[in-house]
Amino acid sequence: MNTQDIVKKINSYERLMRLDKPIGILLLLWPTLWALLIAGGGKPDWIIVLIFVTGTVLMRSAGCVVNDIADSQYDGLVERTKNRPLPNQEVTKKEAYSLALGLSVIAFGLVCLLNTLTIQLSVLALFLALTYPLTKRFFAIPQAYLGVAFGFGIPMAFAAIDNHVPTIAWLLLLANVFWAIAYDTEYAMVDRDDDLNIGVKSSAITFGRFDVVAIMLCYGATLLLLGTVGYQLKLSFPYYAGLVVAGLVAVYHYYLIRGRNRAKCFQAFLGNNWFGFSVFAGLLAHYLIKAY
Repeated sequence: MNTQDIVKKINSYERLMRLDKPIGILLLLWPTLWALLIAGGGKPDWIIVLIFVTGTVLMRSAGCVVNDIADSQYDGLVERTKNRPLPNQEVTKKEAYSLALGLSVIAFGLVCLLNTLTIQLSVLALFLALTYPLTKRFFAIPQAYLGVAFGFGIPMAFAAIDNHVPTIAWLLLLANVFWAIAYDTEYAMVDRDDDLNIGVKSSAITFGRFDVVAIMLCYGATLLLLGTVGYQLKLSFPYYAGLVVAGLVAVYHYYLIRGRNRAKCFQAFLGNNWFGFSVFAGLLAHYLIKAY
């Protein structure tokens, strides 16, 4: 294999892991950072933060590889996914399995630097990540399962810092489930016609003509739960200001998705980075003001 072929193969692996599309990493990372900030009282151990950030990148990458393996028979039939490395035969299934295994082993090695409870929770997190693609075959709202899988860094963060998982962690996880249903339904609206043709499930199909209403209700539930978290923790004004900004992001998304235009629905999905960042910024501002 010459240098050009090696570069092409590395590029194919990068696309298989979606490293060229970091939005998925960010949507996984923001809830984890919320949890790390809260569990650490605004001053989480930076070694733990580094482990979680690196682990998030690794597990999101592994999850994408597993997702493409599971969907390899369908991706070639969908306009948005027909040029992915597996349907294009740029990468073999054997290579994909090896890549997913390698990423998972490295991520587990990082978790082994943490306490026993976090290691135990990581096994469940791995199970959720690996089984999510299968839920699209039988579960009417696989986006809810995705919310648990994407948000499992929350209880793990509390376990790593406090060595237990308090009620507030499960409230945060539930908020993440509603948020994931909102943003991934926007994503699913892009593929709805293709998904109907090939027979896979999605919240966009299940919600039907009530899709936009359902999305906005999920945004509302997310903000209500995050507000409850703030109330229980006695967080200060900056946190709630962050929630207001996140709410404005959600309102903007309503104007994008109400016409169900594919490009605008995808734009709304991408914009959820700012929703997650707004909550994080509010939390960070609260702890910075509290420290001074």
